[in-house]
Amino acid sequence: MTTNDKLILVAQIAGGFGVKGEVRVTAYTAEPMALMAYGPLLRADGSTGLTLTSARPDKAGVVGRAKEITTREQADALRGLKLFVPRDRLPAPDEDEFYLTDLVGLEARDPDGLVLGAIKSVQNFGADDMLEIAPAAGGPTWYLPFTRDAVPDLHIADGWLLAVRPSEVGEREPD
Repeated sequence: MTTNDKLILVAQIAGGFGVKGEVRVTAYTAEPMALMAYGPLLRADGSTGLTLTSARPDKAGVVGRAKEITTREQADALRGLKLFVPRDRLPAPDEDEFYLTDLVGLEARDPDGLVLGAIKSVQNFGADDMLEIAPAAGGPTWYLPFTRDAVPDLHIADGWLLAVRPSEVGEREPD
C-alpha cells in the first residue's frame, strides 16, 4: 500500500441528534467542517459509511444530514462507526510539515545506518507521541519517543528516519 492508498481516521459517528434524522459526528480533524470537503466518509473496509449533505459546527465536531440517514434510529444504530478518507484527500502539508500517518512504514535506522525495524504505528498514551517499531530481526515491538533527541532526522521521501534509542535507565545509586 502506498502513502496515497492509506485510509486515515477522520471522524466517528456519535449518534443521532434531534428528532429529524440529523447525525452528530465527532471530528478528529483540525477543522471539523473540513469533513464536508472530503466527500464520502468511508468505513475501514473502504465502503461508504457516511455522505454528509449539510453540516454545522458542534462542540466536538459537526451535526448534519447524511444521505444514508433519515431517522434518529438509523443514526443511533451507526454510533461508534469510525470514518476514514484516503490519504490523498487530505490537504497537502506545509513545507517541513507532515502527517503522523506518513511515518508508518518508514525504516528506523540507527546512527550507523543499521535498520532497526519499521514504524508500525504512532501511539499517544497521554504524554507524547510514541513510535511503535517492529524489529527487523523479529520479536516484540518496542516504543521510541517521537522527540527531536530520539528522532533527529526524518527522510520521509526516502522511506526512513534516524532513531536514537535512549540510554537504559538503571537503578539510582544510594546517596
